Amino acid sequence: MSQLFQELKRRNVFRVALAYLAAGWLGLQVVQLVLESTSAPDWVMQVFLLAVAVGFPFAILFAWAFELTPEGIKREKEVDRENSITRQTGRKLNRAIIVVLAAAVGILLVDKFLLQEQSAPLQDNNDKSVAVLPFVAMSSGPDDEFFADGLTEEILNSLTRVPELLVTARTSAFHFKGKDDPIPDIASALGVAHVVEGSVRRSGDRLRVTAQLIRAADGFHLWSETYDHDSKDVFGVQTDIAEKIASALDVVLDEDQLQKMRSVGLQNPEAYVAFQKGIKMFDDSHGAQGQTDMLLDANKWFETTMSLAPDFPDAYSYHADYFSHVLMDEAADDHFSDEELTALMAGLDFQA
Repeated sequence: MSQLFQELKRRNVFRVALAYLAAGWLGLQVVQLVLESTSAPDWVMQVFLLAVAVGFPFAILFAWAFELTPEGIKREKEVDRENSITRQTGRKLNRAIIVVLAAAVGILLVDKFLLQEQSAPLQDNNDKSVAVLPFVAMSSGPDDEFFADGLTEEILNSLTRVPELLVTARTSAFHFKGKDDPIPDIASALGVAHVVEGSVRRSGDRLRVTAQLIRAADGFHLWSETYDHDSKDVFGVQTDIAEKIASALDVVLDEDQLQKMRSVGLQNPEAYVAFQKGIKMFDDSHGAQGQTDMLLDANKWFETTMSLAPDFPDAYSYHADYFSHVLMDEAADDHFSDEELTALMAGLDFQA
């Protein structure tokens, strides 16, 4: 086994795998930006994810069977070991991985800071703009707060599928979690005309959700409702809340838009909780000591989410961040240790 591992390293199979997944991740980020601006159906993104996953084993097989030489690409068995340039190729792959990851980070920063800032002025005078504040967990179970955050995010995700609505990003809305600022001040800070707030109480298998839509200009409630359901029917609750909010804002939903709202995001309460726990660890890790270890712990929750909801793309995006940090740290040193490569490949296999 050790000999096989060394041969995989020599042939740059690991580096090709990392480069492929880094390039695939970058491509998916670009595709996601394009699809979000065109309101494309969810299955389009799933096709791209499938294409990247299907191409992965072919990239591995190609790296194993072929080698890049000064004369071009040749079958590995046709190359004299003494004249092999796999070490030089490995260095080039390391640099390529860093460039691709830097480009991916650049795209994420542009999306977060530039594109969102450009869209902010449009919200100031738009009567169909809304922010969904984190729902308050009224019960004290160990996972109730994560469950409430998950419900909040799913309502937000459903509303973003309606082109006529301008919805504040999760990061901005969750900035006010646990704060008691007046609704007009929150709306002014977020540049929206309406605010959604609510509460969640869980008792055994029963679930009580209260939600209200508030017009920031005068503080009037445009819509309010309380739901008493089985906790397993939380998907029906979140979908109904999103539909009622859109209707209260005079947005007419056709059947296609309703279907988009009903199909987006998570539909599994356990996946709700796992994803929110991962997000909490992910947010806490950045800028903290032991960041890589904390991201690895966060990935355990993202992997749980991926197993419960394999078609939920956000879990895969967050899961990949750990590998980008390790790659950028290690590739700068121009080498990977056996232990690090083993850990990375285990994660990459899961990603694929």
